[in-house]
Amino acid sequence: MSVHLRAGGPRAWRPVAAALLVALAGLAGCSADPGPAPPPGPVAPAAAGPGAGSPLPGMPPVTNSHNVYADAGAGMLSDAAKAAKPLVYVPHTKSGDVWVIDPATFAVVGKYRLGGELQHVVPSYDMKTLYASDDTTNKVTPFDPTTGKPGANIPVTDPYNMYFTPDGTSAISVAEERKRLVFYDPHTWKEQQELLTPDCAGIDHADFTPDGRTAVFTCEFAGRVAVVDIANRKLLRMIDLPTRNTMMGPQDIKLAPDGSVFYIADSQQNGVWVLDGAATRVLREIPTGLGAHGLYLSRDATRLFVTNRREGSVSVLDAYTGAVITKWRIPGGGSPDMGNVTADGRQLWLSGRYDRVVYVLSTTDGHLITKIPVGNGPHGLCVWPQPGRYSLGHTGITR
Repeated sequence: MSVHLRAGGPRAWRPVAAALLVALAGLAGCSADPGPAPPPGPVAPAAAGPGAGSPLPGMPPVTNSHNVYADAGAGMLSDAAKAAKPLVYVPHTKSGDVWVIDPATFAVVGKYRLGGELQHVVPSYDMKTLYASDDTTNKVTPFDPTTGKPGANIPVTDPYNMYFTPDGTSAISVAEERKRLVFYDPHTWKEQQELLTPDCAGIDHADFTPDGRTAVFTCEFAGRVAVVDIANRKLLRMIDLPTRNTMMGPQDIKLAPDGSVFYIADSQQNGVWVLDGAATRVLREIPTGLGAHGLYLSRDATRLFVTNRREGSVSVLDAYTGAVITKWRIPGGGSPDMGNVTADGRQLWLSGRYDRVVYVLSTTDGHLITKIPVGNGPHGLCVWPQPGRYSLGHTGITR
């Protein structure tokens, strides 16, 4: 989520919302920690729907129906990913630059002033390019992952976030301020189509059904999600969440490995909603921690890491059942936001959104390996390379 003011748009409420939520977090911190939430009940089976149909033409086949991420296991690098220099890219919303970190030494090896409000660094579908998205000056800046250096800016409408259709035919700019999705040719960057989402204020994060035909986008300022037909580029339906949080509501979303459910982090709700795999109804809620925000899978896709940005912690869930396994707390607190797991699966890198740092955690036991000072407002950092055959975007959703 961004924090700058823009007259007349929902972003103007963000600083106020953040202040209110920080105040609430302080009050919550005065009470005793209730400990891990009890394990949730069994997940209801997904109804037959989009995830169970024939795959989107041109999409690489799902090789394991029990784990759609089976081809993104530890070390399973494509040729393009193998050619990349291992680096971590940190975009900053306030200082308008991308810092580049060597993950072997934790040293900052590059700083690139690009201007604007940089939100995410997004891997391209073919994994040959990384794009730093800037939604205030309407551009993306390509980075060459073999050198770690930026290229010439590309005009793109309001790219708060960016995804790629599972068949690789389109890049999708998630134009949050304009309440729409803008489809582009991912090679020429010629605009293909716009899809209006007028009832999805704060549209920002997405994930796709196993067959690639349907995407679910979260609506941060509307307390709902938008379900989109990718094949026909149509809005299918809106689904209200049981509690419609509209200041800092639904954020990141992640498909369960078997496609049975979608997990939706809701910062205001302090937990995760569970949407059925057909994207028709909300099944239940999983409390995690204050400011639930980012969702990342372990490299074997058995655990789901939930960043709790307002309490400086990461909740660890069973990726299939949603059962709470444990919670890792960052010493001294912090604001873990966006990031990813390393290619070998051993580390979880996260931006410290309000603390000008990057956290590196062990995925074995959650201990803090190091804390790296960075610029102002670190957001959607990208750990590269990532395993997998193709990228769906964001900070590295690969399958």
